Amino acid sequence: MNELVTMKHNDIFTNSMIVAEETGNTNRAIYLLIGKYEKDLSDFGRVSFRMTPFETKGGMQEVKVYDLNEQQATFLITLIRNNRKVVDFKKRLVQEFFKMRQALMQRQTTSWVESRQQSKLTRQSETDVLKDLVEYAELQGSTHANKYYMIYSKLANRKAKVKNRDTATILELNNLNLIESIILKVVRGEMNKETHYKEIYRACNDRLNKFMELAYLTA
Repeated sequence: MNELVTMKHNDIFTNSMIVAEETGNTNRAIYLLIGKYEKDLSDFGRVSFRMTPFETKGGMQEVKVYDLNEQQATFLITLIRNNRKVVDFKKRLVQEFFKMRQALMQRQTTSWVESRQQSKLTRQSETDVLKDLVEYAELQGSTHANKYYMIYSKLANRKAKVKNRDTATILELNNLNLIESIILKVVRGEMNKETHYKEIYRACNDRLNKFMELAYLTA
């Protein structure tokens, strides 16, 4: 499933397909609702749609998808009849819009820019070490070593609870920076000890769990 809210052009949006999926409605039902209240929605910004490929039982088809800013989305979901599923979605959408709005505001600060730059430098160092790990694992017989960049990146993102590095908060970026620093040091240290490549991932995961426990971070 897509993220509930995404950041584009220094603003935050959800879309009609997400609203449909999360409220148990069809895409057609939601864009018909948008069409019915388009004039009201336009009071909160331009109402526009794009045609997007979508897989159906009959094969790939293009469907109409509306991007909705925070105010448009908030108004639209008030028009949908409540049930437990809809109420849960409304709560999560409000929470995600609030979180993304905070992230958008932080992106304008010097502190965020500095944290993001440091994160990029640490990421580059980690990438260099993972390049060595790929060669190391291949020498030990690994046939999928080229996937390690993605595997270790997912590990770091999951531990730091980061979905998108460009929309992460300063705290998330700082946690991610620490986590990736731990990963590169553990990988380098375990290769020096000639640890089997499969055990290196486990060593990283174990070390990160210990770090998160000591730092009072939720695993």
